[in-house]
Amino acid sequence: MTTPPAVRVLLCDDHAVVRAGLLALLSSEPDIEVVGEAGSGEEAVATAARLAPDVVLMDLQLGDGIDGVEATRRIAGTGPHVLVLTTYDTDADITRAIAAGATGYLLKAERPEELFAAIRSAAQGRTTLSPPVASRVMAQLRGAGRPALTDRESDILAQLAHGLGNREIARALFISEATVKTHLGRIYAKLGVDTRSGAVAVAKEQRLLP
Repeated sequence: MTTPPAVRVLLCDDHAVVRAGLLALLSSEPDIEVVGEAGSGEEAVATAARLAPDVVLMDLQLGDGIDGVEATRRIAGTGPHVLVLTTYDTDADITRAIAAGATGYLLKAERPEELFAAIRSAAQGRTTLSPPVASRVMAQLRGAGRPALTDRESDILAQLAHGLGNREIARALFISEATVKTHLGRIYAKLGVDTRSGAVAVAKEQRLLP
């Protein structure tokens, strides 16, 4: 039986010690071969074009020059799959990296076995996300369709759910009834309803209530 070729990997991290550690770690896997290293985003783009690796292991923060997201954007679509390996897991970092074309997003705190599996998956174009990253992505997706209510509108909606009338809401929030009516009109418009009961029903369905 013919042995499948090893996954060819390019390492991109601005810390030489980190690259050395990854090289030593990946060398323990017979089906993974590190074919090159890059210490900057620009170097990663140029080296990826020259070596055509299967997977580029990309850090996000790369010191001076372009960052890992921009490097990913330039590499993605040219052949190699980009697997982000970073310590950063903010919503903004995750969103930017995925939008730039990253195949996967892994945190450096993951176990070596997870890294090996992610590299193999990335080589086949399959997405791998660290559990904390996957949770953030799911939270973003769940919230993508939710209407953006202001804090005051959320307060009024909560009072509405308790069955309070306009006068009672005004007293509870120390605002005028006219202000309550104005906010209710905006709430109805955002939720796509025209009744108090409809607003409460949609708010419960979309988990807009505290």
